[in-house]
Formats: sequence, structure tokens, C-alpha cells
Amino acid sequence: MTEDDREEPQGSQFSELLQELELFGRRPFDDELDPRPLPEGRMVEGAAADTFDAMIACLDDTRLEPDLEDLLWGFTNVFHRAVERIERDLDGNEFSQHRLQREQDGSEVRSVGLETAIAEGRTMIERRDAMEAFREAFAEQFRLHLRKPWLPRSGSMLNRRAMTAAVIESRQFVNDRRHADAKLLVPPGERIYLSGGADYADHRKIWQLLDQVHGRHPQMVLLHGASRAGAEHIAALWARERKVPQVPIAPDFAKHSRGSAPFKRNDQVIGLMPRGIIIFPGGGIQDNLFDKARSAGIAIVDHRRR
Repeated sequence: MTEDDREEPQGSQFSELLQELELFGRRPFDDELDPRPLPEGRMVEGAAADTFDAMIACLDDTRLEPDLEDLLWGFTNVFHRAVERIERDLDGNEFSQHRLQREQDGSEVRSVGLETAIAEGRTMIERRDAMEAFREAFAEQFRLHLRKPWLPRSGSMLNRRAMTAAVIESRQFVNDRRHADAKLLVPPGERIYLSGGADYADHRKIWQLLDQVHGRHPQMVLLHGASRAGAEHIAALWARERKVPQVPIAPDFAKHSRGSAPFKRNDQVIGLMPRGIIIFPGGGIQDNLFDKARSAGIAIVDHRRR
């Protein structure tokens, strides 16, 4: 045996992915979520196929072949159990959010605590969906190689890919109803939406402008994008200090991808038909909001290039 043969084998791409999920799947939330993307679908399917091919090639025509089915079933069950574990974490997160909602007293500490719990819940949903994708990929390999469906020995197995058109239509109805209910939750008054980048920090200009708008519209309701830094965070602090009702409208990363969620949020804002929109320097999200507001005929106060 050569010295190279005695070296520790390098971990596969699949094992590294599992390690990353274990180490960073749930991390402390200091200022922002983990920005790294989830595994791509083709990588998940490739990892499942490679794992099954390797195990079958290793154990086929050996004394361990009778154990092959149980071992391959166990590989799939690892991800099924992970889904159940994250679901339990989601239940705990939902309970925490309800508790934090009751404890809100207008303080920064309570508000940040609730925002953190919401961010954790969204990340848990993303992790659960990723684990379900792994489980489905491994279950498909189990079916292909063993000519039988993979079924859990306990609990249920929700397959989000097996939705019928009726189920999708029903869920869309529920989502539309929730959207209508969300509109009712916006306090009465003249809605003013403010958007700006996380790097914009001219708080004097923001406070001065909002004071002017508030003077013209005493019953205003401030809508903003719920960023934890920059123009929108400064506007939220202004609303808290001035006792102006505010409604944060955060991107829905649980429903949309990170790239599209802020732009879908812009559509939601336009759907609320605010009296006016204030835009401070930012990026493509603010440019997209400007174009959509202009098309909808909404008044715009544009400070992006001034």
C-alpha cells in the first residue's frame, strides 16, 4: 500500500452538503439570514443517484446483498426524519411568534425579538422544503432500483410535487382570501409607502421629509419594506417616535425565491394602492417600484438621484 493509498479519502459533494446543513442549517441570527443558496434540484437528484449506484455496486453479489433494501430504505428515511424534526421546530417557532406578538409593547427589543422569530421561521420552511426534495429524490431512486415505492414505517409523507389542479386552485383561493384579510389589517388612513436601500443612512433627510408628509396628511399610515437597516429602518424608527401607525411589508422568502421575493413584494405594495410612494436611493428593487408605481398612476416622491 502506497502512502497515497493511506491518505484519508476526501468527502464527496453530498457529504459536504450534509455537513453544511448540519452546521449552518440553523445559525444565530445577528443582523441577517444566511445568504447562501439552497442546493439546486439537479444536484439533489444527482446526489441521490450517485448514493444508490455506489451502494448497489458495493453490496450487489456479496453476502450483504440481503441487507441492501433495508439500507437503501434507511438512506431515504434519514431525510424523512429530518422533515419531521424541522416541522416540530416550526411548531415551536409558531408558538414563540404568538407569545412575542402578545408581549409587544412598542420597544425596540420586543420588536427585534419578533422579527428574529419570523426570520427563523422562514428559514425553517426553506430547510424543510429542501429536505423534502432530498427525500423525494431518494424515494424515486428506491422505486427505480427495487421496483417498489418507498413508504415511511410511521407517520405521514406529504409530497408537495403530487398536487392536483384542484388542490392548487383551492390553495390559491385560500391565499387570495388571506391577502384580502391582510388588506383589512392595514389601519385606516392615508397610506404612504417608503422604500430605500439598506446602505442609505441620511436620517435627517428622511425624518424631515416624513415630518412634512405627516403635516399634510395627519392620518397617514406608514408602509415600509421592513429592512433592518437603511432608509426603511430609519422610517420605522420615525413612525415609532411620532406615534404614526406603521405596517412593515417584508418580502415573502418562504413563497418566492430570494431573487424574486422583493419584486413580488413591490406588486403587493402597488395592490394596496397607497396615496403616495417615497423612494430613496437603493438599487433595482427601488427602480422596479418606481416603474410600477408610475404605471399605476401613484404619486411618487423620488429622491434616488438628488
